[in-house]
Amino acid sequence: MIRKNLQTHQASPLPFPLPPSGNQPKTFHHTIDISLKDSNAYGNTYFSRYFEWQGICREQWYFQCFPFDWLQTLGVLFTKKAHQEYAQETFPFQKVECRLNAYNIKQCSFNLLFRFYVDGKLVSKGYQQIVYANRDKKIVRFPDGMREKIREYEDPQLKFSV
Repeated sequence: MIRKNLQTHQASPLPFPLPPSGNQPKTFHHTIDISLKDSNAYGNTYFSRYFEWQGICREQWYFQCFPFDWLQTLGVLFTKKAHQEYAQETFPFQKVECRLNAYNIKQCSFNLLFRFYVDGKLVSKGYQQIVYANRDKKIVRFPDGMREKIREYEDPQLKFSV
């Protein structure tokens, strides 16, 4: 894609392709305050807290995204796999903004990408593979409408590279 510099009227390439206008994916945002209990004696955040924050953000997204009966009467979503990487340390009394997007959406599973920011800087990123199962814990296809709702948060440009 090309972006036109209005001051010099020269074209310069964007570092990423832009999605078609009007078709922007939603990104779920949730803020977490880091407290003293989240840190060790040196004052940096425990690694395990990022997995907890993934769960908090995921559950808030479920609650705000899906009708209650999809996750209570029809079946369950469970985490099959989780991964987390550091980019920068965090400390107590900072606010961490989690940005969540979906990718790799299939008939009965999808991935969630978690990006954690402090003051606009990426401090950590991770993913979870989520699978849908019926009340008997058998993996089944998503109920009608669920895949479409997940796709609202799909950003095909965002992939987690391991």
